[in-house]
Amino acid sequence: MTHSPKSLFLSTLTERGFIHQTSDLAGLDALAAEGKVIAYVGYDCTAPSLHIGHLLSIMILHWLQATGAGKPLTLMGGGTTRIGDPSGRDETRQLRSVDEIDANKNSIKQVFAKFLTFGEGKVDAIMLDNAEWLAPLNYIEFLRDVGRHFSVNRMLTMDSAKLRLDREQELSFIEFNYMLLQAYDFVELARRYGCNTQMGGSDQWGNIVTGIDLGRRMGVKHQLQALTCPLLTTASGTKMGKTASGAVWLNEAQLPAYDYWQFWRNTEDADVARFLRLFTLLPMDEILRLTALGGAEINDAKKVLATEATALVHGREKADAAAETARKTFEEGSLAADLPTVTIAKSDLATGLGVLNAFVASGLVRSNGEARRQIQGGGLRVNDTAVTDEKATLSESDLTGDRVIKLSLGKKKHVLLKVV
Repeated sequence: MTHSPKSLFLSTLTERGFIHQTSDLAGLDALAAEGKVIAYVGYDCTAPSLHIGHLLSIMILHWLQATGAGKPLTLMGGGTTRIGDPSGRDETRQLRSVDEIDANKNSIKQVFAKFLTFGEGKVDAIMLDNAEWLAPLNYIEFLRDVGRHFSVNRMLTMDSAKLRLDREQELSFIEFNYMLLQAYDFVELARRYGCNTQMGGSDQWGNIVTGIDLGRRMGVKHQLQALTCPLLTTASGTKMGKTASGAVWLNEAQLPAYDYWQFWRNTEDADVARFLRLFTLLPMDEILRLTALGGAEINDAKKVLATEATALVHGREKADAAAETARKTFEEGSLAADLPTVTIAKSDLATGLGVLNAFVASGLVRSNGEARRQIQGGGLRVNDTAVTDEKATLSESDLTGDRVIKLSLGKKKHVLLKVV
């Protein structure tokens, strides 16, 4: 990076580690210094919730607004989701119905209000949907007006296509069109809203610069910019946001606030400093103080990370409640009533509920086979007692004084079975 940013926006992103690549750092810095950045990030609606893999780009939109550098545009992929982005995938995405896409879109929208202020002001965010201009497109006209600017030779060199072909995995024609639609989004946003910057993960770099080139070819008058953030992996090399039990979702309907808090609390020691910079709003002097903690005190920094990251997504009250639940469970050894809870019918216990089925129903394991493997390794506990017999059953005699049964996977994951 030869240019030293002068704007508060890019200085903040640089200091906190958000920037992977830019098309013109000095040009973007000048726009930011004048409060003239109009930037968008696109989010396809493939699930009812975004996950923490999307958090970096959401945080960049937050800092864009918080530093007064410009206007954030959140673009819902009501149109592009019908195609499916092939980036970083070995197989074709499942095509979803319009009704499913709309339901996902409405569910996803709620998370942005936690990070951005929407409205009519100069730096107020706007939420848009690319179905507005993609759905009415006439295919013949689109090929003539947009498709003619694309070289198939060049498209085949893009990572989203090249990696699939190198691995001899099928790339469908419909997916091959995705980069045309994403590039066209940039052009439409530039024309309609004066958008001058597209931001996203580093795997989107090829698609973003293709949009810059298309804008030039289609007569967009102002210069378009690109900014990407790194695709994060943990210190041990695993992809950020993926766990053994699945994605770490941002919506509480997909992942309770307590489980979200626990994800951050379980951060590897080597990742604490980086994650405090990226996923909290704590000032840098406080982050430096926390990251200077050594030995067992690193756990104090992890608790702060967990609480601050959870407060951003779920609110301060739920974050503090999650922290208190963890304190009671792990430090006092007591049974916190607001641990994740799964209800079971009284009749299930009356006839004897198989311990394997109980752990699958709790969500702590995915299958009976996984439960058996955990039992063999001493990983499953009922009311803090290790399970040694895979044929064991749970009955009313296992209910505690609170009329619940505590199931545990290892030392850090707990679920209460509550009889109704």
